[in-house]
Amino acid sequence: MGYLVSLLVLSGLIFFHELGHFTAARLMGVYVEVFSIGFGKRLFTFKAFSTEWSISAIPLGGYVRMKGQDDTDPSKKIYAPDSYNSKTPLQRIFILAAGPLANFVLAFILYFAIALGNPSALAPVVGDVVKDSPAFVAGLKSNDTILSINGKKVATWKEMAELIKESKGAIALEVDRKGYLKLITLTPKLQDAKNMYGEDIKRKMIGVSAAGVMKKRNMDFFQKLEYATDQTVFASTLIFTGVKKLIFGEVPASEMGGVISIVKLTSDATDAGWMSVLFFAALISVNLGVLNLLPIPALDGGHIMFNLYELLFRREPSEKILVNLTIAGWVILFGLMGLGLFNDINRIFGQG
Repeated sequence: MGYLVSLLVLSGLIFFHELGHFTAARLMGVYVEVFSIGFGKRLFTFKAFSTEWSISAIPLGGYVRMKGQDDTDPSKKIYAPDSYNSKTPLQRIFILAAGPLANFVLAFILYFAIALGNPSALAPVVGDVVKDSPAFVAGLKSNDTILSINGKKVATWKEMAELIKESKGAIALEVDRKGYLKLITLTPKLQDAKNMYGEDIKRKMIGVSAAGVMKKRNMDFFQKLEYATDQTVFASTLIFTGVKKLIFGEVPASEMGGVISIVKLTSDATDAGWMSVLFFAALISVNLGVLNLLPIPALDGGHIMFNLYELLFRREPSEKILVNLTIAGWVILFGLMGLGLFNDINRIFGQG
């Protein structure tokens, strides 16, 4: 059941991405010949809005084929009024960017849906206190609930950690200890830690761990909108940064995952409940949006790059450069997919 949900989620995200391209193309007066979910042999086809809609055998992507656009041979161009090639570079960029933009919009909608369910978050309840740490010296104890830091109320462990990280000098904690209010002052200490990419960093800490208490977040409508916005921006930044670190070798290539990882994570999320499925769907949607903006000729970002060149220099890239870069783009893309698949298989056998 979990794998079926994974397939449906992935197909839904791809559909939304391609729907972005389709909608923008139609708005610009471009005729869309085919809208396909999946590649390879077509399993199911019907015609609507003058477009052939298909579900194909290999559910690892999708495409919208517009009149005058052929990624397999970029030298084939048609300049009819309703063709992709007859549009201005800015109109083409709008069509190309609409797919990734649709993924970001979908992620926002999914995060807002999560917010509607009042998701649980780790409460700022102290678990273990490290001996001789600032918290230990100041008298902070297990099961203490931190209510505020320097007068700023904290509702989650994450908010508390952020305030400690950004603090300058001593901080004043308002603490609930078994129903009694206590004021504790301490100075965070810069200590060795690891970030989410596994890199060694220095971070201000007070020497406590979370007790693992989960708390429902009751948010009003505007707080829900803020939650959805913050989560979408955070996920986008996280993935952009991760891609940059992979490119510059700051994170090993072995950390890259492929479609098997996506399916497994979504399948595991299915077992944890619908909110977890929505969370991973939103994260994957942002992932699709970010990766498609990379300046690789086989992706939307690569096509945007070509159109920016035409916009700036008032001429199209030469046919030879266009063909060679497109071939190179497909090689890079299949190489990345192959690396992700290899890492996935390696993890599976490594676990065994």
